[in-house]
Amino acid sequence: MPEKRWQTYEEVAAYLLNQLSEHFGVGRFEGKQIVAGKSGTEWEIDAKGCAEGGGRVIVVECKRHTKSGISQAITGSLAWTIQDVGADGGILVSPLGLQEGAKKVAAKANIVEVVLNQDSTTTDYMLSFLNQIHIGISETVHITEHLLIEVRDKDGNVVDRREY
Repeated sequence: MPEKRWQTYEEVAAYLLNQLSEHFGVGRFEGKQIVAGKSGTEWEIDAKGCAEGGGRVIVVECKRHTKSGISQAITGSLAWTIQDVGADGGILVSPLGLQEGAKKVAAKANIVEVVLNQDSTTTDYMLSFLNQIHIGISETVHITEHLLIEVRDKDGNVVDRREY
């Protein structure tokens, strides 16, 4: 089955936002879910930031667009979702950030722009928001062992030699 890059991107974004939740004034981020709106409709959101004991809620929308930044229309849709579900604000995650019109909408709707590299993983990523950059780098190290045992007589001559 082919990999759904957008789905992986959403999962990685939710994981990383959860690791950095204190920067957004919430205790944790939860993954994709359906939330009810005051309009009587339901919204599928990519992640949700929650303060401990209720209170502050942040709606997260992830868009793995690789050819252009997030449009004003997408940002406006998130702004309406925030209003309809009664959230305190939102986060738009994308590899290329927001277009100019989208930045204006985001500023008025309390939406934070988060730029996350398109091929990020939970260990290898570059994520920026609110004038901060967070980088994750992993490295694989291969270790091999070699054991040489020599048995020598009292004169120093090798009488037995084994390698493992």
